[in-house]
Amino acid sequence: MSHLFTISPDFSPDHISGWYIFNTWLQKQTGEAIHLQMYDNFKSQREAIKNDSIDLIYANPFDAAMLVREKGFLPLVKPVGISDEAIIAVNAKNTIEDVAYLSPGIRVAVTEDPDVHLMGMIMLEPGDLDANTVETHIYDTYVLVAKHLLRGDADVGIFLAEAYDDLSNMIKSQLKVLVRSQISIIHHSLMIGPKLAGKRNEFQSLLIDMSNDAKGKDVLEGLGFEAWIGVEDEEMEFMIDLMDTLNT
Repeated sequence: MSHLFTISPDFSPDHISGWYIFNTWLQKQTGEAIHLQMYDNFKSQREAIKNDSIDLIYANPFDAAMLVREKGFLPLVKPVGISDEAIIAVNAKNTIEDVAYLSPGIRVAVTEDPDVHLMGMIMLEPGDLDANTVETHIYDTYVLVAKHLLRGDADVGIFLAEAYDDLSNMIKSQLKVLVRSQISIIHHSLMIGPKLAGKRNEFQSLLIDMSNDAKGKDVLEGLGFEAWIGVEDEEMEFMIDLMDTLNT
């Protein structure tokens, strides 16, 4: 039986091939048949999760609560030194330098990435802005968020910091960052579902040791990671509680 592995749709397009190579490495190391399935958006991925189709997932922190509390997933690892942060950016021609001076009614470009959207809206609060006082436009990717900022179709863009940093230098030269979050403890995690739960320790050990092997290190570099570090249940519960607090 083949197990289904998927990646949160907010991953950088630059790393698509890296994830397929990682999946091949994982199959060889574990001896398990694992099929990597990419979803174009959060809605279709969540449908697959609700239908119990997913056995492994590199999940965003917002979805972690559903995966753990409703679907019985367990955390395996997270990338060393990488946390989920949000950026508020505007067109470089915009004279505003501080979110406190943004005005109600502005057009905010976002993706469906829930944790980044949540953090971004919190970061807009100094301007007395919330979901009721801004005009929200949802796009499929962060590249499209940037594109609409540059075209003047939006006044503000909310980005996953990692995705913003991965934009081309030409695009970034035409944008201006107003604020970048520094929460540091919110992160994506590689998680394992109930069908593979009995293999949790084996998978976790292989992943943590991955950077000690030359081939494994090359595969990690293709994902933009240095190494994996284990995530224990208590750490995951703490992050889920924090996301719940931010969302209230």
